[in-house]
Amino acid sequence: MSNIQKKGLDALLRPEDSILVLIDHQPFQFTNLNSHDPAVIINNVTGLSKAAKVFKVPTILTTVIEERGGLIIKQLQELFPDQKPINRTFINTWQDPAVTDIVAASGRKQLIIAGLWTEVCVAMPAIQAVAEGYDVFVVTDACGAVSKEAHDMAIRRMVQHGITPINWMAVASEWQRDWARTETAGQLASVMFENGGASGVALAWELQLLATPVPAEK
Repeated sequence: MSNIQKKGLDALLRPEDSILVLIDHQPFQFTNLNSHDPAVIINNVTGLSKAAKVFKVPTILTTVIEERGGLIIKQLQELFPDQKPINRTFINTWQDPAVTDIVAASGRKQLIIAGLWTEVCVAMPAIQAVAEGYDVFVVTDACGAVSKEAHDMAIRRMVQHGITPINWMAVASEWQRDWARTETAGQLASVMFENGGASGVALAWELQLLATPVPAEK
């Protein structure tokens, strides 16, 4: 039975209910990534992962046949130096108990997925997990496909199954929810400086202006 779509505040992400699964950000997948600039995907999945660390959201790294497809990108491995990515043979991550057992044991039902490629290694587990009662979010700007059409059609397909598309900065913003939460606000600002693109530049500029003395009136 498909998961019932949440409404109102219940539909928004909460750090204590979230778990992040990053799938197959590996060299082989990047070689035929044509829906996005690879540099953008690397930046976005890195920003997403940093935000997960800020909010203490459990993060699972997984690869497919890494001995041939390559090791997970260094940006992710360096963020989780003590975690060995779960190396699968299943194309569909959700058929591998090594992954699903961890998710189930967490008790968390807001499942956030990003990976390569959108139409295969993201769509398969997302569609299966939502039918098992998880509230599934796919971070579309940290995913990519073999073509723009493949990416777009995959997102449309997943939406039909009740999966929510979202971008990484929206994920981080929903986790933060209130800038008065000072225990995470400063750390999230640092993530935005490094990976937030123009938003990070604008934030740095705003802080510069706030710190600039106003000349005294003569």
